[in-house]
Amino acid sequence: MEINQNHSNSKVTTSFSHREKQGEGFTFTIITATFNAAHTLERTLQSVAQQSFRNVEHIIMDGGSTDSTIAIAKAYQQQNSDLTVTIVSERDKGLYDALNKGIRMAKGRYLIFLNAGDKFHANYTLQKVAERIKYNPDGKLPAVVYGETDIVDDAGMFLRHRRLQAPETLKWTSFRQGMLVCHQSFYALREITPEYDLSYRFSADFDWCVRIMKKAKEMGMPFLNTHSILTDYLAEGLTTQNHKESLRERFRIMAKHYGWLSTCLMHLWFIIRNYIQK
Repeated sequence: MEINQNHSNSKVTTSFSHREKQGEGFTFTIITATFNAAHTLERTLQSVAQQSFRNVEHIIMDGGSTDSTIAIAKAYQQQNSDLTVTIVSERDKGLYDALNKGIRMAKGRYLIFLNAGDKFHANYTLQKVAERIKYNPDGKLPAVVYGETDIVDDAGMFLRHRRLQAPETLKWTSFRQGMLVCHQSFYALREITPEYDLSYRFSADFDWCVRIMKKAKEMGMPFLNTHSILTDYLAEGLTTQNHKESLRERFRIMAKHYGWLSTCLMHLWFIIRNYIQK
């Protein structure tokens, strides 16, 4: 079952349109992947519904759930007619395949990924981000808008701040030290956003972020640090559940982008640092 069709725009725009300068037309696209997620989806949908910023396109990519996931999504769609909500339910090849389908459908300026169980940190998160983008000092659209992340449990309760914190100035080389910005707190300009590499099952988001940052550097596009907590991230995500395999993939990704020697040396430092901290 598919509701809505794909579109794309290959032209990269690095500044605001006239309508956007007048405060109109600026839109975020939120992509949420689900599969039998009835027990966590409501929290995510309510987080979007409660945002004070209303220029939102929400694409819900469901993998063919057999529980009440679709019923919950449809109720949310009916209750929030001022948002552009698209629901797609069909079999996919996994999380990143579902997200790729969402990317192909997206129309917003920036793409945001919130999986079932994740939520925005505050009701004004998108409003604050939009204001920061609009008043960016150089007048250019940032390639990436980023911030911090809190970790929550299955009930949505705060557990801790994310151990890896966002750098003051983000560069494509920043991820040599690990994924310093959580995927859900990494808002990418749609026009330069690639699809996920499906050869990676658990850490395609790491590779995706690095490729976006490298592209932005090539184009001379800025990054914008919001200096805010953007996301409450559910601790039991796909990467967390498959931690060892995810680490292996991340090593391969880092070696691809940063070189084998640099990656080996950095992992040796990780081991020494962990030993010192014990």
